[in-house]
Amino acid sequence: MGDGLAESATPGVADELAGQEAVRFAADLIRLDSTNHGGGDGREREAAEYVAERLAEAGIEPALLEAAPGRTNVVARVPGTEPGLGGLLVHGHLDVVPADPAAWSVHPFSGEITGEVLWGRGAVDMKNADAVALAVVRDWARSGRRPRRDIVLAFTADEEDTASYGARWLVERHPALFEGCTEAVGESGGFAFHARPGLRLYPIAAGERGTAWLKLTARGTPGHGSRPRADNAVNRLSEAVARIAAYQWPVRLTPMVRAALEAIAAAVGARPDDPALSGASPAEIVRRLGPAAALVVNTMRNSASPTMLQAGYKVNVIPGEAVAYVDGRVLAGFGDEFRATVSELTGPDVTWEYAHREIPLEVPFDAPIVAAMTAALLAEDPDGIVVPYCMSGGTDAKQFSRLGMACYGFTPLILPPGYDYHAMFHGTGERIPVSALHSAVRVMDRFLADAR
Repeated sequence: MGDGLAESATPGVADELAGQEAVRFAADLIRLDSTNHGGGDGREREAAEYVAERLAEAGIEPALLEAAPGRTNVVARVPGTEPGLGGLLVHGHLDVVPADPAAWSVHPFSGEITGEVLWGRGAVDMKNADAVALAVVRDWARSGRRPRRDIVLAFTADEEDTASYGARWLVERHPALFEGCTEAVGESGGFAFHARPGLRLYPIAAGERGTAWLKLTARGTPGHGSRPRADNAVNRLSEAVARIAAYQWPVRLTPMVRAALEAIAAAVGARPDDPALSGASPAEIVRRLGPAAALVVNTMRNSASPTMLQAGYKVNVIPGEAVAYVDGRVLAGFGDEFRATVSELTGPDVTWEYAHREIPLEVPFDAPIVAAMTAALLAEDPDGIVVPYCMSGGTDAKQFSRLGMACYGFTPLILPPGYDYHAMFHGTGERIPVSALHSAVRVMDRFLADAR
């Protein structure tokens, strides 16, 4: 079959070759620049073709689906041994956010391995997980093993923008590809979080805040820059943006966030039933939970972060219009509060609209699939503690949930102390330990093969 697939493997947990393949595939995918600049400017075709080739080598028939030239998705199905069980979707995106090579110590698209660490854009978000999924199903092909459930693999375009060329398009145009899937797993949960020496938490995402990207527009009378005007559009916009940036959103604990807070508090030795804890400010949560507060503090309230400003074309001309963009995130059940607050903060001289909007998610944590994830993690790290988790951002899970799937974040990684997992997302110097990829293959193999 080529590419080493004729080699035998002992049935059971994925072998060493699978881990080696995961590392190689992740490095190869990083070298294929699939930067998504937003607004339709992206190209995942090469990465999608690479994935399709690796699947075909293992006898798995991939479907290449292109929403627009170069915006390519891959979907494949691995039949399970128990057809009565619902199918399980494993999804990961192929696009990455931009990276400035001048700001990196290694080239972001080099896929360089230095000191047993793989560097490059996508090493964490999320070509590593794409590579792990490929390595696991190829190991099954070598060993002749099959999962209990049908496993549907989706490698998507455009997750880093609006999913219009990726998961959203697949859900709207090709829902039959996901027929029978009742649950899904994607980024980002199951990673080791070192709360203190000897205490490792493994958060599994069972919720996401909703996406509310805003466009703010201020208008005024254009004129000469030497003649100040009270209705200067830039002044109006900057004042509104400053109000939004300074606003302290009130704490709002959804059921999932409250469950996460209580579980994390119990794990670190705080009293999870302490009324003062559940009613505490984010600053107090940080004080009481220590480093573990990072897993919950950003999901205790809505948020709005100004990210882009556009105004003017010449320094001595007062423009007639100024525009800003704000990245808003909304907790389940608090969309009305978000809209009302934004309207108040922008004021009478600035209009706003949604540039992009997606739903929040919350799914049950006391579910058999979570028990299967937990068992797979604890088989690798028996002393770890699994806790629920709500993601502060969003993923393609929002799209696949529209097909009735319960969607979870589970891309497991056994990480060493001192590794700042969250800083890797969209950050400079994105990297991942090679050992984490090997452990991810073992955990995902156990989980996907045994999940009921």
